[in-house]
Amino acid sequence: MRRKSPAPSPSFTSLRAYGLALAQTHRRFGRRAASVTTACEEMSRVRARSGSDMAATLRWTDLVGLGIGGMLGAGVFVSTGRAARDFAGPAVVLSYAIAGLCALLSAFCYTEFAVDLPLAGGAFSYLRVTFGEFAAFLTGANLLMEYVFSNAAVARSLTAYLGAAIGVETEEKWRITVSALPHGFNKLDPLAVFVILGLTLCICYSTKNSSKLNMALTAAHVVFLLFIIVMGFWRGEWKNFTRPARPGEHAGGFSPYGIGGVFNGAAAVYLSYIGYDAVSTMAEEVSNPARDIPMGVSGSVAVVTLLYCLMAASMAMLVPYDAIEVESPFSAAFKGSNGWGWVSSLIGAGASFGILTSLLVSMMGQARYLCVIGRAHVVPARLAEVHPLTSTPVNASLLLGGLTAFIALFTDLNVLLNLVTIGTLFVFYMVANAVIYRRYVSQGSTNPWPTIGFLVLFSLSAATFTFSWRILRFGGGGGVAKVLLLSGSAATAAAAVCAFASWVPQARKPELWGVPLMPLVPAISIFLNVFLIGLLDWPSYVRFGAFTALAVVYYLLYGVHASFDAEECGELTAEPSNSFSTAWPSAGGGQHEQGRT
Repeated sequence: MRRKSPAPSPSFTSLRAYGLALAQTHRRFGRRAASVTTACEEMSRVRARSGSDMAATLRWTDLVGLGIGGMLGAGVFVSTGRAARDFAGPAVVLSYAIAGLCALLSAFCYTEFAVDLPLAGGAFSYLRVTFGEFAAFLTGANLLMEYVFSNAAVARSLTAYLGAAIGVETEEKWRITVSALPHGFNKLDPLAVFVILGLTLCICYSTKNSSKLNMALTAAHVVFLLFIIVMGFWRGEWKNFTRPARPGEHAGGFSPYGIGGVFNGAAAVYLSYIGYDAVSTMAEEVSNPARDIPMGVSGSVAVVTLLYCLMAASMAMLVPYDAIEVESPFSAAFKGSNGWGWVSSLIGAGASFGILTSLLVSMMGQARYLCVIGRAHVVPARLAEVHPLTSTPVNASLLLGGLTAFIALFTDLNVLLNLVTIGTLFVFYMVANAVIYRRYVSQGSTNPWPTIGFLVLFSLSAATFTFSWRILRFGGGGGVAKVLLLSGSAATAAAAVCAFASWVPQARKPELWGVPLMPLVPAISIFLNVFLIGLLDWPSYVRFGAFTALAVVYYLLYGVHASFDAEECGELTAEPSNSFSTAWPSAGGGQHEQGRT
């Protein structure tokens, strides 16, 4: 067992000490915000702050199971109907294939980092060694908050799906109404709390046993999905791929909404792929990262993409796209079928297994995110501790499990997986930028500005393309402007990639596994993530902004001071350091503080 180093926090020993620390916030922020660590430090000194090691017992089969379990939630049962009816029609099959490709590109970026830096922190660790502590904390904090709220919503939806499976009215039988509480918070759901606490105890007890539970639940869920696919191809009709229920009112053909509808459908169904990123937080517990992580992450995305495309095809065969019931498309497809109503109950049971697996994987991932953020001391260091008997981050698991259960008990969240969408897409966007920056910039010896300029120009081109796609309309002058802006922004992005790849050499090559076709693959991932973020609804941006503002306030009041105490207490001199150069060194500069956190 490693000996845990003490975590000095003189800034919090008294009110007077804290007041003096607040007076130095601007200087401390200047030193800490853009400070980066090396991979070696993250793997040794920073990792040692957890005390005991996490047990490296997972293999690629475990990672494939965890990835499938994390993605195969109940989202597919909801998103398929909406995407087919409102956006893509029967071509929703192509929408799932495009969304799967987008997920695979992001997974490649995660895989390169996870193999080179096999730590439990996932995106937080990757961004900390690339862009510094502040950027890493903002993304990690947003992802944690999104996970907690999303898991609470998913746990409450489990009650509804179980009730539908066994014919019980959930609101009347399983939820307790408290009239004294405000609307939206007055329907208590004890079953959701029981499920969350049970899964929390499981992930505290053993990662390997949690993986075995996930494999069992995922296997049962896949059997249900295969049953639905077979039933769809058996009971469905091929004519539904091209013929709507009301030909006089709706367009026919495989793609009635055109290519634009296919891409809008891809944005709608991409929610169903969110969850594979939690696999990267298991990297510290993988026995052979160089072999198991690429196979586990990419393999799970490929399997899920195949299952989703088959599910979409069966849905298109069962019901004409303009007759699909958006809320519960698969269940509704069988309710009106003579003698086949029992299939609806089985679908509800299968969705329940999917909810349990996605909850389990998400809760394992969020605990490991918080554990590694604790190692950086921007949250209390006790949350970084790994229990010597279970080899799991017990403190982080219990805290987040209790918070999730509390929210699930009171809060009637009317979304399934949407709460996690914008935070996760933002993290995917940041990781794709980070993998390019880390390949082309070597701290202290490489001019970073060509890479920074490329990343900024490319993101602006993607944002212009997304704005044109969403805001401007075809037809009239607006149609001409839309075509010109779409063509111009796409051409600018393509030219930027070609110029950057030709003129800027890579500063480092990954030793074990790297993203292929650099920088094209992560650039496409950046473009697609910007596009998908741009298609989200306005409340998503408001929520993201509110979470980010709260995270900034927390960092200024606590995180920066705790981090400063742990890393640099007593080292701050009268002359402020150039913290910007710590993370963004100039070409030919001297020795920078790249080894500092």
